[in-house]
Amino acid sequence: MKKSIFTLTFLSFFTFAFSQSEIRVNQERLSSSLKTLSTYGKNKAGGSDRVAYSVHDVEARKYVIELMEKAGLEVSVDFAGNIMGKRAGLNPALKPIAFGSHIDEVPNGGDYDGPVGSMSAIEVIQSLEDNHWITQHPLEVIIFTNEEGGVVGSRALAGQLTEEALQVKSNSGVTHYEGIKALGGNPDRIPELKRNPGDLAAFLELHIEQGGNLDREGIDIGVVEGIVAIEWYEFTFKGFANHAGTTPMNMRKDPMLPAARLILAVNEIVNSFEGAQVATVGKVDVFPGAGNVIPGEVKINVEIRDLSSEKIQMVYQEIAKRAEILAEESGTEVDVKHIEVASKPALATPEIQKAIEASAKSLGLSSIYLPSGAGHDSQEIARFAPIGMIFIPSKDGISHSPQEYSSPEDIANGANVLLQTILSLDKQLQ
Repeated sequence: MKKSIFTLTFLSFFTFAFSQSEIRVNQERLSSSLKTLSTYGKNKAGGSDRVAYSVHDVEARKYVIELMEKAGLEVSVDFAGNIMGKRAGLNPALKPIAFGSHIDEVPNGGDYDGPVGSMSAIEVIQSLEDNHWITQHPLEVIIFTNEEGGVVGSRALAGQLTEEALQVKSNSGVTHYEGIKALGGNPDRIPELKRNPGDLAAFLELHIEQGGNLDREGIDIGVVEGIVAIEWYEFTFKGFANHAGTTPMNMRKDPMLPAARLILAVNEIVNSFEGAQVATVGKVDVFPGAGNVIPGEVKINVEIRDLSSEKIQMVYQEIAKRAEILAEESGTEVDVKHIEVASKPALATPEIQKAIEASAKSLGLSSIYLPSGAGHDSQEIARFAPIGMIFIPSKDGISHSPQEYSSPEDIANGANVLLQTILSLDKQLQ
């Protein structure tokens, strides 16, 4: 429901009757909305099949839009299918403070990755309505399209969603182009959505931590330092394919041996550096791939993640050096190829980090600074706006699984930190 400036000004007098720090989200209402959302796409195994563009996604979006409208937001669906909810501020000259997440899931996923941030964003608005609190900045709640299938909605806002990407098939079996149309978007007009630096005062995202640090250490809140860069490399060892039974061991040029040793070396090398960098070998291709043939070629893919692209390069250089040594020792050859930069680092804005930390402290909650090893919509929004991310504990660090779980208390804590951070930034960013 749209409010007049007179109404907003009148309601603003109520903000002096009590302190900002007294405003809290309604934990019971937030838990209820999350529980209801989880019913859309729930399968017999207890997981969620609410993948983007599916019938479950379409129905769940109707529920979310209904919640947003009840909270007083002016709701629309943009050309990329993002659900946008707007709330006017007292000073229309100020740029919006935006916050939100996504509701789509991986196949057989859980109930918390994405929904916690989305339902909490709506609950923040509802809590402000309950307390007649009008911010100086306009507020904007964004429920992004298809985060799990390639941060589609946020890429559109950042001007990074290409025509080629729209033709890629999603987990639901349709292309992104077809899926966005099914959600009420208009993929032909997506270029019009591109936002520029300065269009948002700030963007915040609340999310479960997908690493287990908070749960293991008993910490309430994670202040995200940034979202890591991801780079992929391919190491191809070439030997000589031959009969497995008739070729003596001392006459073989088996590329599997240096490949296997490099896999072990990746773990050794990444641990030799100080920091939280990670490296993974998750794919091995063997040619010709027969049990009775010595391989002629073995490809391994190495993924390296860190907040620093320079650190990634340092780790990669050491791995590449080791690959050359192992190839020489085994009488094989190695070819190294940088496949692509899957994503660039997105550092959180220091002022927003401090505001999150201060908000947690004001609520009596413990917090630590930590990186996000997983990608998020915030990573794309960082291309044009200051960002901050708030993590809450996920039991045993489990995510993308029916077993993922965050307690109602932890979720409410995160939502309250989100609320207080928004109110703090509303003052600071004027």
